[in-house]
Amino acid sequence: MVPRLFPGIVAGRKTSTIRWREGPIVPGLLRYVCDGDPALRTIVRVIRVTTMLLRAAAAFLGRAADWPDAVLLDGMREHYPAITLDDAVEIVEHLTPMETEAQQHEPSTVS
Repeated sequence: MVPRLFPGIVAGRKTSTIRWREGPIVPGLLRYVCDGDPALRTIVRVIRVTTMLLRAAAAFLGRAADWPDAVLLDGMREHYPAITLDDAVEIVEHLTPMETEAQQHEPSTVS
């Protein structure tokens, strides 16, 4: 994760990410590592991964007003220079690190 976004994940303000051509991401535990400082890490629980065209991602995440197509594309090209609005991306939704940690300590329920 790029250094400017990492604090939002750790603080629980950022609970999703858009990925392109990064291999399979599945529900379960995911370790984020800060690109600027590999010693900075946090673990979150991925709850859902949804594939869609990049052009639909902002609306899906409720950020259409913040991320019109040009802004979204510009931001994504910071990480993926060749991406287009017509490329399929994965929307990775996850719990906060605090929610993930709390969930690890909850007892299982068996009926």
